[in-house]
Amino acid sequence: MNTKIKTAEFVSPKHPDKQCDLIADTLLDAYLAGDQPEGPRSRVAVEVMGGHGHISISGEVTSGTDPDIPKIVRGIVGEGYAVHPYLTRQSPEIAHGVDTGGAGDQGIMTGYATRESPNFMPLEYELARNLCRKIYEKYPFDGKTQVTIEAGDGVPRVRTVVASFQNTKTADLLALTRSLIGADEYLINPAGEWGVGGFDADSGLSGRKIVIDNYGPEIGVGGGSFSGKDYTKVDRSGAYMARRIAVDYLGRFPEAREARVKLAYAIGKAEPVMAMVEVDGGEMTIEGYDLTPSGIYRFLELDKVRWAETAVWGHMGRGWRWG
Repeated sequence: MNTKIKTAEFVSPKHPDKQCDLIADTLLDAYLAGDQPEGPRSRVAVEVMGGHGHISISGEVTSGTDPDIPKIVRGIVGEGYAVHPYLTRQSPEIAHGVDTGGAGDQGIMTGYATRESPNFMPLEYELARNLCRKIYEKYPFDGKTQVTIEAGDGVPRVRTVVASFQNTKTADLLALTRSLIGADEYLINPAGEWGVGGFDADSGLSGRKIVIDNYGPEIGVGGGSFSGKDYTKVDRSGAYMARRIAVDYLGRFPEAREARVKLAYAIGKAEPVMAMVEVDGGEMTIEGYDLTPSGIYRFLELDKVRWAETAVWGHMGRGWRWG
Protein backbone atom coordinates (compact mmCIF):
# COMPACT_ATOMS: atom_id res chain seq x y z
CA MET A 1 0.00 0.00 0.00
CA ASN A 2 1.31 3.44 -0.97
CA THR A 3 1.10 5.62 2.17
CA LYS A 4 2.24 9.13 2.98
CA ILE A 5 2.22 11.00 6.28
CA LYS A 6 1.29 14.69 5.98
CA THR A 7 0.87 17.43 8.59
CA ALA A 8 -0.49 20.97 8.46
CA GLU A 9 -1.06 23.61 11.11
CA PHE A 10 -3.31 26.64 11.44
CA VAL A 11 -3.49 29.64 13.76
CA SER A 12 -6.40 31.72 15.00
CA PRO A 13 -6.96 35.41 14.13
CA LYS A 14 -5.71 36.38 17.60
CA HIS A 15 -2.29 34.89 16.99
CA PRO A 16 0.26 37.76 17.06
CA ASP A 17 1.43 37.20 13.48
CA LYS A 18 -2.14 37.15 12.19
CA GLN A 19 -2.98 40.29 14.15
CA CYS A 20 -0.12 41.99 12.29
CA ASP A 21 -1.42 40.70 8.95
CA LEU A 22 -4.86 42.05 9.81
CA ILE A 23 -3.45 45.47 10.67
CA ALA A 24 -1.47 45.56 7.41
CA ASP A 25 -4.47 44.69 5.24
CA THR A 26 -6.82 46.99 7.14
CA LEU A 27 -4.41 49.85 6.45
CA LEU A 28 -4.31 48.80 2.78
CA ASP A 29 -8.10 48.96 2.67
CA ALA A 30 -8.03 52.42 4.24
CA TYR A 31 -5.65 53.78 1.63
CA LEU A 32 -7.52 52.22 -1.29
CA ALA A 33 -10.85 53.55 0.03
CA GLY A 34 -9.61 57.07 -0.67
CA ASP A 35 -8.80 56.40 -4.33
CA GLN A 36 -10.90 58.16 -6.95
CA PRO A 37 -12.55 55.89 -9.57
CA GLU A 38 -10.66 57.42 -12.50
CA GLY A 39 -7.57 58.54 -10.63
CA PRO A 40 -4.28 56.82 -9.76
CA ARG A 41 -4.53 53.94 -7.31
CA SER A 42 -2.67 53.95 -4.04
CA ARG A 43 0.62 52.09 -3.93
CA VAL A 44 0.98 50.36 -0.61
CA ALA A 45 3.64 48.08 0.84
CA VAL A 46 3.56 48.03 4.64
CA GLU A 47 5.00 45.65 7.20
CA VAL A 48 3.76 45.46 10.77
CA MET A 49 5.49 44.30 13.93
CA GLY A 50 3.78 44.27 17.29
CA GLY A 51 3.99 43.08 20.84
CA HIS A 52 4.03 44.10 24.48
CA GLY A 53 2.18 47.38 24.08
CA HIS A 54 3.80 48.61 20.88
CA ILE A 55 2.83 48.40 17.18
CA SER A 56 5.28 49.52 14.48
CA ILE A 57 4.30 50.09 10.84
CA SER A 58 7.07 50.47 8.30
CA GLY A 59 6.97 50.67 4.52
CA GLU A 60 6.29 52.68 1.40
CA VAL A 61 2.97 54.33 0.60
CA THR A 62 2.04 56.67 -2.25
CA SER A 63 -1.59 57.72 -1.88
CA GLY A 64 -3.94 60.67 -2.11
CA THR A 65 -5.47 59.88 1.26
CA ASP A 66 -4.10 60.06 4.79
CA PRO A 67 -5.95 57.67 7.12
CA ASP A 68 -5.67 57.92 10.90
CA ILE A 69 -3.23 55.05 11.41
CA PRO A 70 -3.21 54.99 15.24
CA LYS A 71 -7.02 54.97 15.32
CA ILE A 72 -7.20 52.10 12.81
CA VAL A 73 -4.59 50.06 14.67
CA ARG A 74 -6.18 50.58 18.08
CA GLY A 75 -9.53 49.59 16.62
CA ILE A 76 -7.99 46.15 16.07
CA VAL A 77 -5.73 45.64 19.08
CA GLY A 78 -7.45 47.90 21.62
CA GLU A 79 -6.53 51.09 23.44
CA GLY A 80 -3.32 51.36 25.40
CA TYR A 81 -0.97 50.52 22.52
CA ALA A 82 1.71 52.93 21.36
CA VAL A 83 1.56 53.08 17.54
CA HIS A 84 4.70 53.98 15.60
CA PRO A 85 4.27 54.61 11.84
CA TYR A 86 7.46 54.82 9.76
CA LEU A 87 6.28 55.37 6.19
CA THR A 88 7.76 56.97 3.09
CA ARG A 89 6.68 57.31 -0.54
CA GLN A 90 7.41 54.59 -3.07
CA SER A 91 10.84 54.90 -4.63
CA PRO A 92 10.71 56.90 -7.91
CA GLU A 93 12.78 54.21 -9.61
CA ILE A 94 10.27 51.51 -8.68
CA ALA A 95 7.32 53.77 -9.48
CA HIS A 96 8.64 54.39 -13.00
CA GLY A 97 8.45 50.70 -13.87
CA VAL A 98 5.04 50.23 -12.23
CA ASP A 99 3.55 53.34 -13.86
CA THR A 100 4.09 51.75 -17.27
CA GLY A 101 2.26 48.58 -16.21
CA GLY A 102 5.19 46.55 -14.97
CA ALA A 103 5.44 44.36 -11.90
CA GLY A 104 6.33 46.08 -8.64
CA ASP A 105 9.10 43.58 -7.94
CA GLN A 106 10.68 40.42 -9.22
CA GLY A 107 9.48 37.17 -7.72
CA ILE A 108 8.23 33.62 -8.09
CA MET A 109 4.63 32.61 -7.42
CA THR A 110 3.11 29.17 -7.11
CA GLY A 111 -0.45 27.96 -7.38
CA TYR A 112 -1.93 24.61 -6.46
CA ALA A 113 -5.18 22.69 -6.68
CA THR A 114 -5.98 19.10 -5.67
CA ARG A 115 -9.04 16.89 -5.62
CA GLU A 116 -8.37 15.88 -2.02
CA SER A 117 -11.09 18.25 -0.78
CA PRO A 118 -14.20 19.90 -2.28
CA ASN A 119 -12.51 23.31 -2.49
CA PHE A 120 -9.38 21.83 -4.12
CA MET A 121 -7.14 22.36 -1.10
CA PRO A 122 -4.83 19.78 0.54
CA LEU A 123 -6.83 17.62 2.93
CA GLU A 124 -4.51 18.03 5.94
CA TYR A 125 -4.64 21.81 5.48
CA GLU A 126 -8.43 21.89 5.30
CA LEU A 127 -8.77 19.72 8.40
CA ALA A 128 -6.44 21.97 10.40
CA ARG A 129 -8.15 25.15 9.17
CA ASN A 130 -11.69 23.92 9.77
CA LEU A 131 -10.81 22.67 13.24
CA CYS A 132 -9.20 25.99 14.16
CA ARG A 133 -12.23 27.96 12.92
CA LYS A 134 -14.69 25.84 14.87
CA ILE A 135 -12.70 26.01 18.09
CA TYR A 136 -12.32 29.77 17.64
CA GLU A 137 -16.10 30.14 17.45
CA LYS A 138 -16.26 29.02 21.09
CA TYR A 139 -12.88 30.28 22.26
CA PRO A 140 -12.09 33.53 20.36
CA PHE A 141 -8.52 33.79 21.59
CA ASP A 142 -4.96 33.09 20.52
CA GLY A 143 -4.63 29.46 19.47
CA LYS A 144 -3.23 26.85 17.12
CA THR A 145 -4.25 23.54 15.62
CA GLN A 146 -2.27 20.85 13.83
CA VAL A 147 -3.45 17.74 12.01
CA THR A 148 -1.40 14.74 10.87
CA ILE A 149 -2.97 12.36 8.36
CA GLU A 150 -1.95 9.10 6.78
CA ALA A 151 -2.95 9.17 3.14
CA GLY A 152 -2.79 6.13 0.92
CA ASP A 153 -4.79 4.09 -1.53
CA GLY A 154 -7.83 4.02 0.74
CA VAL A 155 -9.63 6.51 2.95
CA PRO A 156 -7.18 8.91 4.65
CA ARG A 157 -6.78 8.37 8.39
CA VAL A 158 -6.23 11.12 10.94
CA ARG A 159 -3.37 10.04 13.15
CA THR A 160 -2.73 12.99 15.47
CA VAL A 161 -4.56 16.21 16.30
CA VAL A 162 -2.95 19.02 18.28
CA ALA A 163 -4.95 21.92 19.70
CA SER A 164 -3.61 24.67 21.95
CA PHE A 165 -5.94 27.56 22.83
CA GLN A 166 -5.65 30.37 25.31
CA ASN A 167 -8.18 30.56 28.16
CA THR A 168 -9.37 26.97 27.84
CA LYS A 169 -9.64 24.06 30.22
CA THR A 170 -7.89 21.08 28.70
CA ALA A 171 -10.75 18.66 29.43
CA ASP A 172 -13.27 21.00 27.79
CA LEU A 173 -11.06 21.62 24.77
CA LEU A 174 -10.47 17.89 24.39
CA ALA A 175 -14.20 17.18 24.43
CA LEU A 176 -14.83 19.88 21.83
CA THR A 177 -11.99 18.69 19.60
CA ARG A 178 -13.15 15.07 19.77
CA SER A 179 -16.62 16.17 18.70
CA LEU A 180 -15.18 17.97 15.68
CA ILE A 181 -12.65 15.46 14.32
CA GLY A 182 -11.85 11.81 14.89
CA ALA A 183 -8.21 10.83 15.42
CA ASP A 184 -5.99 8.11 16.81
CA GLU A 185 -4.29 10.57 19.19
CA TYR A 186 -5.15 13.95 20.70
CA LEU A 187 -2.59 16.36 22.13
CA ILE A 188 -4.58 19.13 23.80
CA ASN A 189 -2.75 22.05 25.42
CA PRO A 190 0.31 19.76 25.48
CA ALA A 191 2.42 22.33 27.36
CA GLY A 192 -0.37 22.97 29.86
CA GLU A 193 -3.27 25.37 30.15
CA TRP A 194 -2.40 29.00 29.41
CA GLY A 195 -4.07 32.34 29.99
CA VAL A 196 -1.48 34.80 28.64
CA GLY A 197 -1.53 34.96 24.84
CA GLY A 198 -1.50 37.26 21.85
CA PHE A 199 0.68 40.36 22.04
CA ASP A 200 0.92 39.98 25.82
CA ALA A 201 2.82 36.72 25.42
CA ASP A 202 4.74 37.11 22.18
CA SER A 203 5.64 39.48 19.38
CA GLY A 204 4.12 39.25 15.91
CA LEU A 205 5.19 40.10 12.38
CA SER A 206 3.18 40.45 9.20
CA GLY A 207 4.07 38.05 6.40
CA ARG A 208 5.48 35.40 8.73
CA LYS A 209 2.74 32.82 8.17
CA ILE A 210 3.13 32.47 4.39
CA VAL A 211 2.81 28.67 4.46
CA ILE A 212 -0.50 28.92 6.32
CA ASP A 213 -1.55 31.70 3.93
CA ASN A 214 -0.98 29.33 1.00
CA TYR A 215 -1.43 25.53 1.07
CA GLY A 216 0.48 24.13 4.02
CA PRO A 217 4.02 22.69 4.12
CA GLU A 218 3.56 19.98 1.48
CA ILE A 219 3.31 22.57 -1.31
CA GLY A 220 6.21 24.87 -2.12
CA VAL A 221 5.70 28.64 -2.08
CA GLY A 222 7.52 31.36 -3.99
CA GLY A 223 8.52 33.13 -0.79
CA GLY A 224 6.63 36.41 -1.06
CA SER A 225 4.11 37.45 1.58
CA PHE A 226 0.67 38.89 0.88
CA SER A 227 -0.76 41.21 3.53
CA GLY A 228 -0.21 44.97 3.29
CA LYS A 229 0.50 44.95 -0.45
CA ASP A 230 -1.54 46.34 -3.33
CA TYR A 231 -2.08 44.39 -6.56
CA THR A 232 1.05 45.71 -8.31
CA LYS A 233 3.06 43.55 -5.93
CA VAL A 234 2.82 40.36 -7.96
CA ASP A 235 3.95 38.17 -5.09
CA ARG A 236 0.35 38.67 -3.96
CA SER A 237 -1.73 39.13 -7.13
CA GLY A 238 0.40 36.65 -9.08
CA ALA A 239 -0.06 34.01 -6.39
CA TYR A 240 -3.82 34.52 -6.55
CA MET A 241 -3.75 34.17 -10.33
CA ALA A 242 -1.63 31.04 -10.07
CA ARG A 243 -4.24 29.48 -7.81
CA ARG A 244 -7.02 30.38 -10.26
CA ILE A 245 -5.14 28.80 -13.14
CA ALA A 246 -4.49 25.64 -11.13
CA VAL A 247 -8.21 25.29 -10.36
CA ASP A 248 -9.08 25.97 -14.00
CA TYR A 249 -6.70 23.28 -15.25
CA LEU A 250 -8.25 20.70 -12.95
CA GLY A 251 -11.50 21.58 -14.67
CA ARG A 252 -9.92 21.11 -18.08
CA PHE A 253 -8.61 17.66 -17.14
CA PRO A 254 -11.41 15.90 -15.19
CA GLU A 255 -9.29 12.82 -14.47
CA ALA A 256 -6.33 14.76 -13.09
CA ARG A 257 -5.52 14.65 -9.38
CA GLU A 258 -3.57 17.88 -8.98
CA ALA A 259 -2.27 20.95 -10.78
CA ARG A 260 0.74 23.09 -9.89
CA VAL A 261 1.37 26.50 -11.45
CA LYS A 262 4.66 28.40 -11.63
CA LEU A 263 4.88 32.10 -12.46
CA ALA A 264 7.87 34.44 -12.31
CA TYR A 265 8.19 38.18 -12.94
CA ALA A 266 10.92 40.78 -13.37
CA ILE A 267 10.55 44.19 -11.79
CA GLY A 268 9.18 46.78 -14.21
CA LYS A 269 8.14 44.17 -16.78
CA ALA A 270 4.46 43.43 -17.37
CA GLU A 271 4.63 39.91 -18.80
CA PRO A 272 5.93 37.02 -16.70
CA VAL A 273 9.28 35.47 -17.57
CA MET A 274 7.87 32.03 -16.65
CA ALA A 275 4.30 30.72 -16.87
CA MET A 276 4.04 26.93 -16.58
CA VAL A 277 1.52 24.44 -15.23
CA GLU A 278 2.06 20.81 -14.21
CA VAL A 279 -0.98 18.55 -14.37
CA ASP A 280 -0.22 15.29 -12.56
CA GLY A 281 3.46 15.93 -13.23
CA GLY A 282 3.12 16.70 -16.94
CA GLU A 283 4.31 20.23 -17.68
CA MET A 284 2.85 22.60 -20.26
CA THR A 285 2.89 26.30 -21.06
CA ILE A 286 0.00 28.38 -19.73
CA GLU A 287 -2.09 29.97 -22.46
CA GLY A 288 -5.27 32.00 -22.64
CA TYR A 289 -4.72 34.39 -19.71
CA ASP A 290 -3.64 38.02 -19.42
CA LEU A 291 -0.89 37.65 -16.85
CA THR A 292 0.10 41.30 -16.65
CA PRO A 293 -0.55 42.97 -13.27
CA SER A 294 -3.36 45.06 -14.75
CA GLY A 295 -4.82 42.00 -16.49
CA ILE A 296 -4.84 40.05 -13.22
CA TYR A 297 -6.44 43.02 -11.46
CA ARG A 298 -9.30 43.10 -13.95
CA PHE A 299 -9.79 39.34 -14.31
CA LEU A 300 -9.87 38.63 -10.57
CA GLU A 301 -11.89 41.79 -9.86
CA LEU A 302 -9.46 42.80 -7.15
CA ASP A 303 -11.11 46.19 -6.87
CA LYS A 304 -14.02 44.41 -5.15
CA VAL A 305 -11.91 42.66 -2.51
CA ARG A 306 -11.86 43.84 1.08
CA TRP A 307 -8.31 42.88 1.91
CA ALA A 308 -8.78 42.64 5.67
CA GLU A 309 -11.01 39.61 5.06
CA THR A 310 -8.09 37.78 3.44
CA ALA A 311 -5.75 38.35 6.37
CA VAL A 312 -7.26 35.58 8.53
CA TRP A 313 -8.24 31.96 7.72
CA GLY A 314 -5.95 31.70 4.70
CA HIS A 315 -5.96 33.24 1.23
CA MET A 316 -6.88 30.18 -0.83
CA GLY A 317 -9.94 27.97 -1.04
CA ARG A 318 -12.36 30.49 0.41
CA GLY A 319 -14.60 31.36 -2.52
CA TRP A 320 -12.93 34.39 -4.02
CA ARG A 321 -12.50 34.63 -7.79
CA TRP A 322 -9.08 33.08 -7.54
CA GLY A 323 -10.53 29.99 -5.88
